[in-house]
Amino acid sequence: MKKLILVRHAKSDWPEETEDFDRPLADKGLEEAMHMSRFMKNNQISIDYFVSSPAVRALNTCKIFNQAYHINIITNEKLYNPSESNFESVIYDLDDSHDTVAFFSHNNGISNFANSISEDIFHFPTCGVAGFEIDCNSWAEFDGANKKLLFFYEPGKI
Repeated sequence: MKKLILVRHAKSDWPEETEDFDRPLADKGLEEAMHMSRFMKNNQISIDYFVSSPAVRALNTCKIFNQAYHINIITNEKLYNPSESNFESVIYDLDDSHDTVAFFSHNNGISNFANSISEDIFHFPTCGVAGFEIDCNSWAEFDGANKKLLFFYEPGKI
C-alpha cells in the first residue's frame, strides 16, 4: 500500500513587480502552514518524503511542514502550473522505498488531479490537504491501482 498526500501551497502574497514564480507566502499563509503541519503531525499522519514545486510559495509551505517532519525535500518543476499528467509523471519517478509521499503544488492542477483520482469532488483552498491510499506496492502501478480518499483537511476547519 502506498499513500499520496496532496498539499496546496498556503496563502500567498503578490507584491508589485513580483513574478508569479517568486510570490512569497502572506502572513496568513505562514500561520496556515504552521497550523496544518502541526495538526497533521499531532494526528500521526506519517510522511516519508516531500516533493515540492520549486515556486517560492509552494517550497516555503513545504519547508514549514518540514519543521514538524524533518525529512528529505526535493523540488520538481513539473509541480509548478501542473496538468494531471504532470502529477502522474512525478509519481512514476518515485522510489518504491517511499511509502507515503507528499506533493506541494498549485491550483487548478492540484484540484483537477485530486478529482481525477477520486469520486469526491472538491476544490483545494490554500493549504488544503488531501490524503489518498493507493492499492499498490510500486508507484509504477499507480494508474491501474484502486485509490481511496482517506482525508481532506482545510485550514479553516481544523
